[in-house]
Amino acid sequence: MLGKSGSRENRRRLHKFISSLLSWRVKISRKPLFFFLDLANSQVNTEDTDSSNQKLVLTLYDSLNSRDSDTVVRILAPDLEWWFHGPPSHQFLMRTLTGDTTAVDTFRFVPQSVISFGSTVIVEGCDTSRAISWVHALTVVDGIVTQVREYFNTSLTVTHFAGKDSGEIVPANPGGFHCVWESSVSDRVGKSVPGLVLAI
Repeated sequence: MLGKSGSRENRRRLHKFISSLLSWRVKISRKPLFFFLDLANSQVNTEDTDSSNQKLVLTLYDSLNSRDSDTVVRILAPDLEWWFHGPPSHQFLMRTLTGDTTAVDTFRFVPQSVISFGSTVIVEGCDTSRAISWVHALTVVDGIVTQVREYFNTSLTVTHFAGKDSGEIVPANPGGFHCVWESSVSDRVGKSVPGLVLAI
């Protein structure tokens, strides 16, 4: 949903960039050309993976809201790792997953923004009538959600650490990391919330 048109546009730009590189092939040695082609292919694969992961996670929310337990079981790993930060009364997801739905029958997870960074998908939403904001950071491995980190009424900043062996090109800065995403819906609930940093 979110990534389709952007993904096509990115592919078009990437294709145009590669075409311009190929038209200059006389000036570029073969080794750098192959490097650019490999880099371009890895970026396209990353976009496809990001899009697939986002679709999977959105399917999870649809299934949770419609109480489709068969689909939820197929999407979540049997040994799901779950982290929670927030008021204990806001553990709606855990109550839904364990079958204790008496307190959560009226709570619906309605994603307002979805973004992914490799295997990590960040989803944000809020319920303004209850003054609740939430952020989920889900890890998707081979089409299965293996980890869920829940943050309720918490402002979240996601950072990315540059690893020596990661093969990624990351801007240098004194801290060795940079902000890649910040939550925004916590402002909509009309109260001050604590802030956390999530490093991926």
